[in-house]
Amino acid sequence: MIATSGSALRSLARAFADPDAGPVLLYVEGAAGLGKSHLLRELACLPETPDVARLWWRCGAVDGQPEEGAFRREPTLLLVDDVHRADEDELRRLRRVLAGLEPGSAAAVTYRPEELPVPGLPLGGSAMAYPFRLTVLTHRPAPWDEERVRQAAAEVLGESGCTAEAVGTLHERTGGVPRVVVDLLAMLREQRPAFTGTAAEVVAAGVPTRLAELVLSRTYALPSAHRPLVWAAAVLDGPAARDELIAVSGLGAAPGSDALLRALESAALAELGEGRYGFAVPLAAAAVRDTVPGPVRQDLHRRAAGVLSRRQPVAWAAVSEHHRAAGDDRRWLRAVEKAAGSAAASGRHQEAIALLERTLAAPGIPPQARARLAPLLARNAVTGLRSDQTVEVLAQIVQDADLPPAVRGELRLDLGLMLSNQMGRFADGWRVLEIAAAELREVRSVLAARAMAALVTPYWPGASLDVHRGWLIKAVAAADDSGDEAMRTAVLANHVGLAMSWADPEAWDLVERLPVQSTDPACVRQAARGLCNAADSAVWLGFYRRVDRLLAEGRELAARSGAPYTEHSASGTRLLQEWWTGQWLGLARRCEEFIADTADMPFLASDAYVVRGLLAVAQGDWGEARSWLSQRGTFGTENLPVPLGATAAGAVIRLTLARQEVADAAEQARAAWTVVAEKGVWPWAAELAPWAVEALARAGDTTGAHAMVRDFARGLGAADAPAARAALVWSRAVLAESEALARGNPSGLLTAAESYRKAAAAYAELPRPYSQALTTECAGRCVLAADAAGGTGATEGDADGGAETDGAGASAAGGAASPAGDGSSTASAIAELESCAQHFTDLGAVWDATRARALLRTRQPAKKGRPPGRPSHSDQLSPREAEVAQLASSGLTNREIAATLHLSPRTVEQHIAGAMRKTGALSRRDLAHRL
Repeated sequence: MIATSGSALRSLARAFADPDAGPVLLYVEGAAGLGKSHLLRELACLPETPDVARLWWRCGAVDGQPEEGAFRREPTLLLVDDVHRADEDELRRLRRVLAGLEPGSAAAVTYRPEELPVPGLPLGGSAMAYPFRLTVLTHRPAPWDEERVRQAAAEVLGESGCTAEAVGTLHERTGGVPRVVVDLLAMLREQRPAFTGTAAEVVAAGVPTRLAELVLSRTYALPSAHRPLVWAAAVLDGPAARDELIAVSGLGAAPGSDALLRALESAALAELGEGRYGFAVPLAAAAVRDTVPGPVRQDLHRRAAGVLSRRQPVAWAAVSEHHRAAGDDRRWLRAVEKAAGSAAASGRHQEAIALLERTLAAPGIPPQARARLAPLLARNAVTGLRSDQTVEVLAQIVQDADLPPAVRGELRLDLGLMLSNQMGRFADGWRVLEIAAAELREVRSVLAARAMAALVTPYWPGASLDVHRGWLIKAVAAADDSGDEAMRTAVLANHVGLAMSWADPEAWDLVERLPVQSTDPACVRQAARGLCNAADSAVWLGFYRRVDRLLAEGRELAARSGAPYTEHSASGTRLLQEWWTGQWLGLARRCEEFIADTADMPFLASDAYVVRGLLAVAQGDWGEARSWLSQRGTFGTENLPVPLGATAAGAVIRLTLARQEVADAAEQARAAWTVVAEKGVWPWAAELAPWAVEALARAGDTTGAHAMVRDFARGLGAADAPAARAALVWSRAVLAESEALARGNPSGLLTAAESYRKAAAAYAELPRPYSQALTTECAGRCVLAADAAGGTGATEGDADGGAETDGAGASAAGGAASPAGDGSSTASAIAELESCAQHFTDLGAVWDATRARALLRTRQPAKKGRPPGRPSHSDQLSPREAEVAQLASSGLTNREIAATLHLSPRTVEQHIAGAMRKTGALSRRDLAHRL
């Protein structure tokens, strides 16, 4: 496993390549564990030198030296291992042998420079008299880099245990020394329970025996008076200056300097950089530290805390650990507070959270210390993207009766924010925030305003728009009373989100009032949040061209002011914008990457889950669509923010209709519509309304469908909400088509077609290419249906007839015969459908493209000149077989394919059988690979 240096091998090989070349002596110099002996074994196996005699000389071993006569054999490769172990007699003999090397021979000599009796002289106290023709080279094996450690870890632990954090910790603690890496990996491989790849497991594994014995033998070979200097290095656990080591050891200047020299001479310590000393292998410190008597160790930690407190910048986290190890709890907790504050100030929120969680979980923390540390944990948790572990910690802390009311109210506020904003537990979060607002109203007006501002946010299911407006009035008053500019900005940011959500005419003016030029980081964070709130609302309203500027400025401010939650939420908004504006190339991958990056906070990834589900619907991957739209089971869909929940519900209703489960679709539509209606933010009905109206109309609930359209129109009023207005036109078109079909009214179908075209034009203006294509397809379908009802349209459909829906958004044609349309309108409809099929294909909407092409073949007049009967495709898939196979490989059932392509399930079954026979597929899954 230990790597060999190619340069060392080449150097020795050259000595035997040329008969006239002089002999070569290669010194291999390196600390213990770097692979010197391994290198000798590699040199002994040089394939280029089959006729060269190999002689081993193991210094310090009684039977490790070759016979005198062996050196007369030529050519010879002499391999001398561990020359630092040789006594003076052995060195004299070795010098004679090396001086007498003949041409065509070579020698490789390994040694540890830190253990030489005379530094820099591997062959003893006197200089070697090297012959004139002898080439002398030196090779120094290097420690492994992180990539080489990763390769070794993968060999021993497998890829699953070879995580980035485990590899990084392995490399750091071993210093990349190959022997130590290999030994530590062996320990991890054998540990139970099985290694899972965390840094904590690497740290907990301990010190390999070989390394521990080496460092302890060197340490305890020192006189007892000098050992405290090595103990000090073990406690400091990192490169330290001479004065720092002496101060921690407690030896005093002169004795300490002498002890450092002796420690360096014995290789107990090493010089790690200019004027910095410590252990050559960082992991060795733990082995030494464990042997220090407890009272002595506490004194060392106490002095180490003092030394580190004088460094600039102060590493307060390390200082806190030394105070704790010294038993000084008061200083420990103060240092923890400073460490957390320093980490938070520099944006290292996760580091602060981990430290505070560990500290607050320790038994016996005094109430006053808890009152200081708990709010720090809460503030970092809300800002720093944490999981439900922090929620659990906060929930326990707020039950602490010893906390002052102001502190408990603040913690309850942060708990409510986390439950709502990061965990998606809206109902729980709302209740906690209401209690926090009441607790804080009397004691801290700034925090009371913050709680009230949180209750202004309209995204949560439950409270109506009027309730949020009421909280806005209270929040503005509390913020003004506080006199805190950052709090005024926080309330303004939430006011922006509320006003933008329902298309308040003043909303854009509110956006312009955000203090984006402020020099106060707290104000900047709130302004960033306000801009990102505005961008999110702009996406739902349909102002896609304004989103780029809002997101760019909001994300820049969030990054500058240290607001990672805001940055991540902006990324989710970007995914929504890309979905609606047709930027689908690579969108599925971007969604999945975002979900992976926010794995510990599934609520934050809800945008990505929904977009990924919408893509799966369009691509015909319906099984995956259900999974993505239900958040992969990580998060209840009913807890989604209202606009996302309405969008996901619309997609699910569409799938249910396509599967001919009309009654279920109607029930889903009523339930989802109730949530939006109770909220009263009607622009958020845009992604639900067309599908909900269709579900009720097809279920025969015409009254309910009309009521939905009426409520939608009244709720919107004169609001400037382009996406919702387009959806309202679409919904009206669905009603018109449904009624025309029910009455057998071809002219009504043409009226519906015009409404669909108006909706398509509105979507084109936004732009929303997918919605434009869907509504254009509906328009073309209505014209063809009117034409067929009038008896003028020719068909080229399947002999088994068509299903009753095309799955695109409304019922398909069928019904009474009365004249409607003319040849030009039919030709226009066909052109529209051909254009839609191409647009769907360009987007990657496989299901939609297949459906549109199937509708074209069902209604399009037969081409002249084609011979009677079906065309022969021999062993090639026919166009219909290819379509059926594509949908089958996506996971659709025969019934679902039949509904999409206007075929009977039996015909679908025949096409799938033909596709499998022609491709040699053994199953539907195999068919996907064959295609």
